[in-house]
Amino acid sequence: MFLAFNIAEQPEWGYTSRMIDRAIEAGFSAAFFQQKVLVLYGPRQTGKTTLVRKVVEQKGHPYLWLSGDEADVRHMLTDTNRTTLAGLFGRYRTVVIDEAQRIRNIGLTLKIAVDFFPDVQVVATGSSSFELANEINEPLTGRKKQFVLFPISFGEMVSRDSLLEEKRRIEQRLRFGSYPEIVSSPGSEIELLQELAESYLYKDVLSLDRIRKPELLRKLLTALALQVGSEVKYAELAQLLGVDNETIERYIDLLEKTFIVFRLPSLNRNMRNEIKKGRKIYFLDTGVRNHVINNFNPMDLRTDAGALWENWLIVERMKKLHYSGVRANTYFWRTVSQQEIDYIEERGGVLEAWEFKWTATSKPRIPPSFLSAYPDSKASTVNRESVDAFLT
Repeated sequence: MFLAFNIAEQPEWGYTSRMIDRAIEAGFSAAFFQQKVLVLYGPRQTGKTTLVRKVVEQKGHPYLWLSGDEADVRHMLTDTNRTTLAGLFGRYRTVVIDEAQRIRNIGLTLKIAVDFFPDVQVVATGSSSFELANEINEPLTGRKKQFVLFPISFGEMVSRDSLLEEKRRIEQRLRFGSYPEIVSSPGSEIELLQELAESYLYKDVLSLDRIRKPELLRKLLTALALQVGSEVKYAELAQLLGVDNETIERYIDLLEKTFIVFRLPSLNRNMRNEIKKGRKIYFLDTGVRNHVINNFNPMDLRTDAGALWENWLIVERMKKLHYSGVRANTYFWRTVSQQEIDYIEERGGVLEAWEFKWTATSKPRIPPSFLSAYPDSKASTVNRESVDAFLT
């Protein structure tokens, strides 16, 4: 019923010098056996299973692997007790519960595990931060350490190959994204994205009780994909799709918590005509975004090249900040007279602003009204030639 893996008894998993080392691997490995549950979030198919197996095998201890996708596992780990867990854990030093968000009351089960089996390292992975976080946050207060694994980052690819090689691949990343299987299968990207999106990425959000209209979800995703780089107004989306504002907000919230999109708020501090409650919505992966609108055209044939470049830069910057442990408040900026800045970070009370241009010949201009309102801020631009300073 359960699969138990012992490194001494298993064949090689095929890790080679060409494998992409993940940025969180060292920190994740160092967190083992600190008497905390390790929680690894991230979209499906980003390599969570590969990363966990690699690390637990390197530890050299017997380990138990359980999947929340299996009904018998869900039954055994739902509302369980110390005696049941003792029989299940046995001699294993590490227990991995994959797709833990599918197990009801998993937070209480993990609490029992960490409280009564301090010598056993429990790892829980999940592809829905909404469900898993809701289940574990209260029971595991002070008892967990959390990690997030995104699709492959620009920095991870630079570390594997070189800055020159990855800069040459930027257009490919913009068109097809950075999921591990996509990165490792050039020439098959469109077919793989179709399978990835339909079989995995929508699986969690469509299985939630709150999603009662799958067709509405798809129409909403299409509308969001077409508005990348533009301010998103829930009232306009609601009118377009024939639902109320609350439904739009709820669906977007669930899309964010299942790692499909994320929101960027507007900055408003000093100027009377700054927009007050604006937001932009970006896709966590540009390949998924292009799949939604079925547009994989080369960049020189696209009318949305600037918006796609903006989406890719912001999500790659988000990965860089997260993996480096840098905390920053992030925004875009716009006034009612349509002056705008693509992206702003606030760290230590200092604002740093960037304008993004796909073509190096474009000459972006930081609005003087922004520099006047925020005189201590820094401002610069990012194009294909200067991208390394922004992302590495």
